[in-house]
Amino acid sequence: MFSNAFVKLDKIEAQELISEINPYFKDNAFAPENVTILSQDMSFYPGYQFLDIADFSATPAVRKFVVFKSGFVNVLNWTNDPIYRLNEIVPIKLNQENVADYVRFFFSYIRGRHGRFIIVESVDDIAWSEEPPAAARKAIGQMIAPVQIMGSDKDGTFHLSACMVFKDSLFRTDIHVKAGGTVDLSSEELLIEDMPVLDDTFGL
Repeated sequence: MFSNAFVKLDKIEAQELISEINPYFKDNAFAPENVTILSQDMSFYPGYQFLDIADFSATPAVRKFVVFKSGFVNVLNWTNDPIYRLNEIVPIKLNQENVADYVRFFFSYIRGRHGRFIIVESVDDIAWSEEPPAAARKAIGQMIAPVQIMGSDKDGTFHLSACMVFKDSLFRTDIHVKAGGTVDLSSEELLIEDMPVLDDTFGL
């Protein structure tokens, strides 16, 4: 998964970085002494880093997500606007090796009007509110498959297949990613509904 590749910056690095980024948060700036920053490179945005910025001393914890390059800060806001803007500015560079990671990134940091479409690639990716019986867990696990590239077109559009949780339902869907990074879903197939999962209405 995209989120597993983070590296934690040391305190000095984090404090230096937040001094450059804080002005973009306006009234929600981070106190340098309390900030924690996780970083990873982005293969589809060459030369840019994804930053998970948090203050865990606050209650509740404050978190922001940023795509960063020295002199450039793009704050994600749970809509597709900042991502599509990045796709034009950088511009995005998609290929067979990174398009699945782009899809994981896209759906991890976008929330629709009624909630998030959460990609799951194993039964362990589901945020259970209560653990299902062993037999049910096994049966659900057999329905889930990792994100797969199904093909591509001459115009650079990639076609993928993935399993997702939306609200309390698991479904399989086709994902179409254009060369410029625009993402569309089609052919949704409901696999299970009324699962005992955590409410994602309020975010991560």
